Amino acid sequence: MNENLFVPFKCEHGQIKVIKYENGVRRDLCGAFSRSSVLRFELHLSAEINAHSAVIRIQPDGCDWFDIPLERTADKVFALNIPLSELCKSTHGGLFFYEFLIICHDKTYFTDTADNNSAELTLSNADRFTLLVLADSFTSREWFFGRMMYQIFPDRFKKSGNYPKRDDAVINNDWENGIPQFAEVAGGDIENNEFFGGTLDGITDKLDYIASLGADVIYLNPIFEAYSNHKYDTADYMRVDSMLGGDAALKRLLSEAKKRGIHIILDGVFNHTGSDSVYFNAKSRYNTVGAVQSKNSPYRSWYRFKNDGSYECWWGIKILPRLNHEGEGCSKYFLADDGVIAKYLKMGASGWRLDVADELSDSFLDGIKATATKANKDAVIIGEVWENAATKLSYGKRRRYLLGDQLDSVMNYPFRSALISYLTTENAEILSRTLTEIFSTYPRAVSHTLMNIIGTHDTERILSVLGDRDFDSCSMRELSTRRLTAKEREKAKKLLKIASAIQYTVYGVPSLYYGDEVGMEGYRDPFCRMPYPWGREDTDILFHYKKLGQIRKSTSLFADGEFKVLYACGPVIIFERRKGDKVIYLAANASEKSFDFKIGGACTDLLTNESFQDSFSLPPYCARIIKEL
Repeated sequence: MNENLFVPFKCEHGQIKVIKYENGVRRDLCGAFSRSSVLRFELHLSAEINAHSAVIRIQPDGCDWFDIPLERTADKVFALNIPLSELCKSTHGGLFFYEFLIICHDKTYFTDTADNNSAELTLSNADRFTLLVLADSFTSREWFFGRMMYQIFPDRFKKSGNYPKRDDAVINNDWENGIPQFAEVAGGDIENNEFFGGTLDGITDKLDYIASLGADVIYLNPIFEAYSNHKYDTADYMRVDSMLGGDAALKRLLSEAKKRGIHIILDGVFNHTGSDSVYFNAKSRYNTVGAVQSKNSPYRSWYRFKNDGSYECWWGIKILPRLNHEGEGCSKYFLADDGVIAKYLKMGASGWRLDVADELSDSFLDGIKATATKANKDAVIIGEVWENAATKLSYGKRRRYLLGDQLDSVMNYPFRSALISYLTTENAEILSRTLTEIFSTYPRAVSHTLMNIIGTHDTERILSVLGDRDFDSCSMRELSTRRLTAKEREKAKKLLKIASAIQYTVYGVPSLYYGDEVGMEGYRDPFCRMPYPWGREDTDILFHYKKLGQIRKSTSLFADGEFKVLYACGPVIIFERRKGDKVIYLAANASEKSFDFKIGGACTDLLTNESFQDSFSLPPYCARIIKEL
């Protein structure tokens, strides 16, 4: 084993180096620690910095700053031990921001960090470090480490079974050329009552195919009774939609998935319901007294009505009235032992992905986590959060998603944004900073369970994004039939292979949006939700994804190995995953140029099975997954 295969790239320099230790163990790229730990900081200064003292300036989130002096332990070294229980005082954990002041005779330097790991010195306040202190009760969902997720929009994946269709449903049987119903203006009103006929039995029929991709977790978009095809307008949380096969079909899917070692995660849309629902009953479809029908409705307090009869709804969309979880009986409906959360976990689901998590209150999120853990001690709760979840502000309030009481993981949208930026600008520094910042901010258990996406039901298809740079100005009608040219598609496929190689080797859980593995195209909603092209797959891309699945399953270090960027310059990025004496490298080149690198030994590319000795090449638009020999 040659531990220094990429030693030429390990160039650490600058005026200051900040090293952290937890209970005496060095913790590089780590910014989340247990409350019971003792954290040690060491500052190592370069020769030209003649400091006579140093302090750490700490701000508990929302409170005033305070300074603690460091002790000089060597000529250019200052250090400090901090018991985190003293930092937290009476709280069980929390968020802190900090910086170091290096005090010289003629000036004072401040640390500036771009990635919550490395630091430069400036003459004024700049970006500060982030520290998460975790409750000692923080638990990990280790069964989720090293998994691979497959996301399915149920109506568009696979037909199977013959279930009754609603009278007001529009059926589109053209799986090859059918265009989903769309509004002429993005965000415009649309019925969303057109269905292509996919069912849960269709997913069950294709479990072996899904397993062949290496996937052992399926995330389902909403499956509960609803008027629309997307089902984010829930009509009845206690019933699986009959057009998808009902509760019986879900039970069959859960049973067959379990036989194959596949876990099912459900979509929890708990911020709002549909106006056409058991609870609101705007169309009088249901045999209930809905909230909008009477002030005496048992569901009236579940929503927030104004004196004029109008009501609070999600983003002003009238068909999506927002729930008031403080209303009598509302939270209990979801959080009771026989409520929504527990029912499906006891049925066999392995967790929930929470829609618009930033619009759910802290108390409700606390309740979801507690209820889920009681129903299934290993249940995983994943939040839809589009920003850094450790420092997320929502409606002016800091969120405490990752301190142990709420979320186990989040959708990693920052990863997607940085990855696309890298591939479309040929600038690896943005991706390097984002990957390092997330890994050095989140608790390790969260980093290892991050839902790493490059496409979802809410985004354009990744192939379209990588191949088409000019679609933003297009009308919805233009986008409905817009496709990549042969030349655009060829380049997009090369970039997709780089994107997926990074996605499958970085920390976290790769989440594959159905159809991306066979080259589906499509722009903004609803065109990213086309039917799966059975029999018309791009077999070249499919082979690539199956290979990635095999590589990911081949070693445990992808589950919980450490991560470090070794090189990020121009279009090239190289990072390592390391666990004990095992190490695997990802090297990617997002340009039309070729690059050659000297290395300190022999290695093989797991994607192509090519072997190299003392040097290797990165051809244009190429990614290599490198293992030492």
